[in-house]
Amino acid sequence: MISYSLCLIDDDEDIRIGVGMALDALYRIESFETAETALAAMEKSPPDLVLLDIGLPGMNGIEALRRIKALCPQMLVIMITAYDDIETVVSAMKLGAHDYVVKPIHMDGLEVCIRNALETIRLRKEVQLLQEKYLKESTPCFIGGSRNIQDVMDTVNMVAQSPDTPVLIVGETGTGKELVASAIHYRSPNFNGRLVSINCSAIPRDLIESELFGYEPGAFTGARTAGKKGLIEEAANGTLFLDEIGDLSLEAQGKLLRFLEGGEYYKIGGTKKYKGQTRIISATNKNLENMIRKGAFREDLYYRIGVIKIEVPSLNERREDIIPLAGHFLAEFCRKLGKPFTGITPEAENALKCYHWQGNIRELKNFIERGVILGKGSELTLRDLGIGKPEDRESQGLNNGVGQFPPLSPKGIDLPSLQESMERHYIEEALKLTGDNESKAALLLNINHHTFRYRKKKLLDQWRQ
Repeated sequence: MISYSLCLIDDDEDIRIGVGMALDALYRIESFETAETALAAMEKSPPDLVLLDIGLPGMNGIEALRRIKALCPQMLVIMITAYDDIETVVSAMKLGAHDYVVKPIHMDGLEVCIRNALETIRLRKEVQLLQEKYLKESTPCFIGGSRNIQDVMDTVNMVAQSPDTPVLIVGETGTGKELVASAIHYRSPNFNGRLVSINCSAIPRDLIESELFGYEPGAFTGARTAGKKGLIEEAANGTLFLDEIGDLSLEAQGKLLRFLEGGEYYKIGGTKKYKGQTRIISATNKNLENMIRKGAFREDLYYRIGVIKIEVPSLNERREDIIPLAGHFLAEFCRKLGKPFTGITPEAENALKCYHWQGNIRELKNFIERGVILGKGSELTLRDLGIGKPEDRESQGLNNGVGQFPPLSPKGIDLPSLQESMERHYIEEALKLTGDNESKAALLLNINHHTFRYRKKKLLDQWRQ
């Protein structure tokens, strides 16, 4: 059972004693004679609910309410007044008071008022826990400490507080744009509404409008007799995520613009005007500016959907996050598949950090899933991941990304393993270019034949066995 803490602020000692005795068995209650002493205590340990007398000596209840809301904007405050002063009570409610009671206090009425307020607090806490649980489990794109991804997180946290502002998310395929949209929704006041997603490129152009706006009964041959709700209506008071918005037809773009500008739309086949409140989050990996110049995308819509623009960095731009992400996916797939892997070998980690990620986080996730399924030891190796063997690189389009060096973090790197990975790569490439002629391969690498054969045997032949 949740234990709630109450703060009672009243200069009348009899009220402090009487209310305290009546509520002590139900709640943790602390009483104060003045607002000044109560505010000092709140700064150290905020309560769940405040009972605040309006007619206090020194700082009065109205000013105390302002200070409490500045200190804790979400704090619920029940005002206590000794006289039927409607104007004062109205002022308190406008400043954010949750409710009020009139002296002389009737404990039955006060307890009902408190229970109602605490039920609001309980629901808020449940929503907060659900948000935290979702964000912890469902936003791997935010794992890591690179400056690039921290900037994205800061922007997400700020824009989430505005429930109506349109957001445009841009970035390469596989960077986690949909997860960024989810993070905005689940951090926002729209959390209680639905998050509805649609991939605009997956819906035929002649059907996309009915998907977005719905249609009236009998709008066209084959239409449902009851009509159909559109996704904008499904996402009322929530969030509509339009992935690959660059694939919308110009006609659909015009209707979406009308909705964004006035919150109004028409269903297909109807003349009735509908209104709705839905945050629109769009995403694309296309260059919309180039599309505007070619006449394929409306400039006015571009500026309307991109009030806030979030650029999600590629995995190659946040290399220090590769290993934390790999560890997250390793734990996820071990749990899902019942595998006992404890980590990734240093050699495999270095290969992951040097690899050029064309598919970004999605590609990394696929690598780790493959390794967990096929691996047999306690740690994932290069062979488990499919990195390193020439035939694997050719068949899977892999590239060790030579020339892209892993960042040197305060934790350091395994330089010997990194050197071996690079040497192995160049030995393989030299042999490939010379048709497995060791003498010519040694010349390409500017080392003598004996050194080449020794390094090849140590780094390549033994590793292939």
